Amino acid sequence: MKTYRLALIGFGTVGQGFSQILRDFGAQYEKDFGACFRITAVSDLQKGSLYDPQGLDPALLLRTVETTGSLESISAPHKGWDALKTIRESNADVVAELSFTDLKTGEPAISHFKAAIQTGKHVITTNKGPVALAYQELNSLACQHGVTIGVEGSVMSGTPSLRMGTEMLSAADITCIQGIVNGTTNYILSQMDAGAAYADALAEAQARGYAEADPTGDVEGFDAAGKVVILANLLMGTRLRMADVDRQGITGLTVEDIRQAKQKNERWKLIGRVEKTSAGVKASVKPHRLPESHPLAQVGGATNAITFTTTLLGDVTLIGPGAGRLATGYALVEDLLALHRISGE
Repeated sequence: MKTYRLALIGFGTVGQGFSQILRDFGAQYEKDFGACFRITAVSDLQKGSLYDPQGLDPALLLRTVETTGSLESISAPHKGWDALKTIRESNADVVAELSFTDLKTGEPAISHFKAAIQTGKHVITTNKGPVALAYQELNSLACQHGVTIGVEGSVMSGTPSLRMGTEMLSAADITCIQGIVNGTTNYILSQMDAGAAYADALAEAQARGYAEADPTGDVEGFDAAGKVVILANLLMGTRLRMADVDRQGITGLTVEDIRQAKQKNERWKLIGRVEKTSAGVKASVKPHRLPESHPLAQVGGATNAITFTTTLLGDVTLIGPGAGRLATGYALVEDLLALHRISGE
């Protein structure tokens, strides 16, 4: 049995989903994989900070946050540490970087990554910012310090799109990757396909928690562009930046556009695409009209899907959740088990 001590930087939806998984399945993971995942530190800007070298009970963390909205009432030897102090001074073997996403600067996540790596800690994350903007630098730094970084959840949550590309399809010669990688816009377009106006579909997405109060990152394609950059850089060995993505959102689509597509048995989808060409790797995020027979056209609601075009296998399509408390929390489990396979067995 190998124990991995974990520091969670952020205790929002993902941190709580991950804690719920450990509460419900931790004993099973110990039995099945010989790996014990123990939270010893949590640092959250709003909910507070705790550090107990012996471990924190995930059930207690969840129960306390659900009843009080804070971690402050939980007894622990050390309290009130900020994120960087928690990263540097806790006994964690692995830091789960779960702070808010910033696709302009990547901060504070990039600084959190560097602090963890420089103190010999592995890092796992579902945060797109540092992966889209600084993956090569951070991975190189991790190699220098003999640690790993796990980023599976940065594209399609717990649906293993990156692991599919980097492991299962790595020898099949991937020439193109395209997909629905933003559940919010897919939900809006599905509602519009059913007859709703854009404004009503957006309001419904916000009411269901799919869209933020300011939905710009989703509806203008920034979120999808970040994921396209990650796919290009990790699976095609390039060094694309956000500015290299030809980006267009869905805000210009009208009910008439939807109607005209339906008349021709087509559906509008916001497609992120990265493709190898004779001139290099090209990347885009744009609304496309797809025939209803296309696998991606059949993907409705907040579901994500991605199609890998390969020389040896043709098209391989992966469909699954791209968001959600448990689905995203599970991405951290995938990265922890990958680490365990490398170093723990």
